[in-house]
Amino acid sequence: LLFFQRVLLLVASDVDALCACKILQALFQCDHVQYTLVPVSGWQELETAFLEHKDQFKYFIFINCGANVDLLEILQPEEDIIFFVCDSHRPINVVNVYNDTQIKLLVKQDDDLDIPAYDDIFRDDEEDEEEDSENESDGSEPSEKRRRFEEDVIERTMKRRQRREWEARRREILFDYEQYEYHGTSSAMVMFDLAWIMSKDLNDMLWWAIVGLTDQWVQDKITQMKYVTDIGILQRHVSRHNHRNEDEENSLSIDCMRIAFEYDLRLALYQHWSLYESLCNTSYTSASLKLWSVQGQKRLQEFLADMGLPLRQVKQKFNSMDMSLKENLREMIEESANKFGMKDLRVQTFSIHFGFKNKFSASDIVYATASLMENVEKEGPETTNFIKALDSLSRGNLDKLHQGLDLAKKQLRAIQQTVASCICTNLVISQGPFLYCSLMEGTPDVKLFSRPVSLCLLSKYLLKSFVCSTKSKRCKLLPLIMAAPMDVEQGTVIMVGIPPETETSDKKNFFGRAFEKAADSTNARTLHNHFDMSIIELKTEDRSKFLDALISLLS
Repeated sequence: LLFFQRVLLLVASDVDALCACKILQALFQCDHVQYTLVPVSGWQELETAFLEHKDQFKYFIFINCGANVDLLEILQPEEDIIFFVCDSHRPINVVNVYNDTQIKLLVKQDDDLDIPAYDDIFRDDEEDEEEDSENESDGSEPSEKRRRFEEDVIERTMKRRQRREWEARRREILFDYEQYEYHGTSSAMVMFDLAWIMSKDLNDMLWWAIVGLTDQWVQDKITQMKYVTDIGILQRHVSRHNHRNEDEENSLSIDCMRIAFEYDLRLALYQHWSLYESLCNTSYTSASLKLWSVQGQKRLQEFLADMGLPLRQVKQKFNSMDMSLKENLREMIEESANKFGMKDLRVQTFSIHFGFKNKFSASDIVYATASLMENVEKEGPETTNFIKALDSLSRGNLDKLHQGLDLAKKQLRAIQQTVASCICTNLVISQGPFLYCSLMEGTPDVKLFSRPVSLCLLSKYLLKSFVCSTKSKRCKLLPLIMAAPMDVEQGTVIMVGIPPETETSDKKNFFGRAFEKAADSTNARTLHNHFDMSIIELKTEDRSKFLDALISLLS
C-alpha cells in the first residue's frame, strides 16, 4: 500500500512509542519507503504538524496518539487522506472504530476492546424525515382526513418518544464505554506482530517489542496478568530467534546480540549501580521497608545482615562485587526478602547481551530512554531529547545509553528524596474522595517533575509509599492527584490523577473524564494537551476552585 508514497510518522513521547517507531523504521528501510518523522508531545503539536504537512502527504501514521479522540473532527482532513493509528490508549473513540475508509486502526486481533454495537450509537436521521413528507393532503373525505391526521400524530409522537429513549440509552452506553481510561497491548508489540506476519522480524525488532512492553510495566500502565501473558507471547519469539547449540556458546562473535528470558530482581538498574543504592531507590523495596524513617533504615541494615552481605560489598559498584557473592545473589536476596514481607521481588523479564561484556535488562533500557527523553539539564530544542532517546535504542549507540543510565539514577534518587520529604512533612492530604499532594516551587528537582512521565512515576511511587506508611484503612484505597509547577512565568501547574494502589487494581483511570467535567463546570483555565487524559495543565489561581469541583463531583 505504502510502497511509492511518502509517509508522515507522528510519534508520541513515550518509550513504547519510540520502540514501535524503531520497528516501523526498520520495516520501511526493508521496503525503501520514504518517510518523515515528527515527534509530538501533545495535541497542540499534533494539530500543528498535521496542518503543516497535509498538502505534501496522503498517508499519516500515528504512534501512541490519536486513538482516543475523534480524529476526523479534530483534524478535518481532506477525503483522500488516510490515517493509520497504532495507539495503546483505550477506549478507542467510536468514530475511529467505525470509519474504515479514512481511519485504519492497528490493533491485535485478540485485544478485548468492548466496542458498543454500531446501531446503539449511530442512527440515520433520514428515517425521521420520511414520514413528515407522507402526510400531505390528498383530497379525501374530511372525516377520513381527521382520522388519518390523528393516527399520524400518534405515530409521530411514538417515533419521537422512541428517539428520545434511544438517545438516552446511547448516552448511557457511551458513558460506560468512555468512563475509564486504560491501556491495551503495547504499540511496539503490535508493530512486531506486523513484522512477524510479513516474515521480516529481526532480533533487534523483537528486543524493541520487549522494551515497549517493559515500559508499560515500569510505568504501571497494565495489570500484572496482562504483563505475564504478553511476556509469554514474546518468550516464544525469543526462543525462536535465539536458540543456539551449547558448543556454539564459546564461539560468539564480538558484534552479535543475544536475548535471554530470565527471572530477575525487581531492583532498578542494580547491575549498573551498587546494590545498596538500588535497594534504596527502587520504589518496591523502599516502600516495603519504609526507608524514609529511621526505623526503615534500621530494617534495611537488618535485611542486609540477614543475607550475610558485608556492607563494603553492597556499597560498591555491582560489577566490582566478589564473584563468589554474585553467583548466588538472587537466591540470597529472595530468601531474605520473603522474611521481610517482600514476596514479589522476583519478576519475569528479558536481558540482552551485546558481544562479550555488555549486558542490560529490559527495564534498564526503559529507565535510560525515558530519562534521556525528559532530560531537563540542557536547554535546547525539544526534539533533541527525542532524537537522543531514539538513538539510545540502537545497539551502536552504547555511549548514549550509558548517558541515559546516569540520568536515570539521578532521576530515581530525585523521586525517592521527594517521596521521603512528602511523607515526612505530611504533604499527602486526604480530600475526601481522593488524596492530594502538591509540590511547591523551590522544592529540589521540581523542574524535573514538570514533565509528564517523571511526574507520573513520582506519583505512583508516592502512592505506593503512602499506602505502606498510613494507618488509615480508608486512605489505603484512595486514588491520588498530584500537582507540580509547570511554567512559573505563565503561572501554570501540571496535575496528574492516578488510580488506587491495590493488589487487584485493574489500572483503569477515571480522572480523565472527571478533569474534563470539573473544568467545564468551573470555567477553570485548563489545557487538555496530553495524550493521557488524566494529565492536565491549569492556571495556578484556578487550582482551588478546580479541586473543589472535583471533590463535589467524585463524592
